[in-house]
Amino acid sequence: MEIVSDIWVNWFEGEENSYNVCEFFEWRKHDFIELLDQIPLIKVEKPLLDYIENDLQDLPQELLKDVRNRSVICKNNQREIIEYCFIATDGERCIVADTLGYSIPVRKSRMIPRQESLILQKGAKMDIDHYPLPAGCFRKKEYHMLSLNPECMMGLTRKERQLKQLLFMALDQLYSSGNVEEMRYWYTEWYPTKYSESRRMTFDEAWQGLILGMKKGWSDKHSDLCERMIKGQSYFEKLWELEQGTKVQ
Repeated sequence: MEIVSDIWVNWFEGEENSYNVCEFFEWRKHDFIELLDQIPLIKVEKPLLDYIENDLQDLPQELLKDVRNRSVICKNNQREIIEYCFIATDGERCIVADTLGYSIPVRKSRMIPRQESLILQKGAKMDIDHYPLPAGCFRKKEYHMLSLNPECMMGLTRKERQLKQLLFMALDQLYSSGNVEEMRYWYTEWYPTKYSESRRMTFDEAWQGLILGMKKGWSDKHSDLCERMIKGQSYFEKLWELEQGTKVQ
């Protein structure tokens, strides 16, 4: 373990998928960006790094013990200790994590390219800290409507990823309604040439067809359907406005 200084972080809180912990080129001015005065750097095995990046489960107690109270941030000219905060690398990738005093990586961040390069150089010369790997490191992660498979996000910008998540939140709510006519309506909105076919579909058949069509990529068609599906739902509309900078009409 080493202690490094002056690390810029952009915290993404409560994210269980690494694609939502944005790289530096996707950082925004209103993001939660801080400068850490010092922070421990640990080199871990690849499965543990994957686990930290892509889960919100308990970290090894030995890891937490090693990094405890070793991070410092200066606020209002006062040095504040951060209980469990660290940079983890496997020698090829790295991520910053903060548990907010818990045992799970609640907040995560990438680093600016220059600092990331320095961390990887340091990591290449460090020995691996062999922490007991949690059981979650070896299980196949299950994805669902509110936690999409990374394949569904491949090649998308930050804005597109956020809107796609919003679309699938709306779709999840649509499924919960159990209304077959409403499901058929949205099916034909996505597949306008299949109106006659949709009339014979069951609720689940229309649902599966809709999801299958929307899983890949992002397009104006996705965006249009999302905007219309969330109309009148204040929480969803607020999320839309945050990404679009406009109000839903």
